[in-house]
Amino acid sequence: MTSKLVGKRHERTELAVIPPEISREDAGSGRVGTVAYPYRVYEATVTIERPFMSERTDRFVASVDRSRRLVVRADGVPTVETREIEDVLVLPTELSPEQSRAKARHSVLQWALRRYSLNDAPDIEFVREVDGYKLFWLAERPEDDVIVDSVRGTEDPLQD
Repeated sequence: MTSKLVGKRHERTELAVIPPEISREDAGSGRVGTVAYPYRVYEATVTIERPFMSERTDRFVASVDRSRRLVVRADGVPTVETREIEDVLVLPTELSPEQSRAKARHSVLQWALRRYSLNDAPDIEFVREVDGYKLFWLAERPEDDVIVDSVRGTEDPLQD
């Protein structure tokens, strides 16, 4: 397998990870490597003031990929557990905690603006945050190498 991923390779390291649904063994029968992506997940409550009515409260979960610097909306906050991982490439964290929080806040505001008609900026409060790594398995296939999402089980071609 050839890949241009940057990070620090560890023969063995302990990481707080989102528990995989697909085990490393289930990812493939040939050589299987591991890549650990750093995530910070925020649970936010948004309070919207409404004239002549009671305020409205909503909840959003923002998952910040701290290596690729992007935010996606999630259904829930994952549990993380500390595990010893062998032969793993740990990708660096490109966003500081402050930058991650700012990106999450911006995304939550955008999601609220798409859902509600607002007169004023809503109050956004982060009620919980979780740091953890999501594992991806790099697996050899006869036709091409693939990257397997350990949580969802999806498989995509590995592109150089």
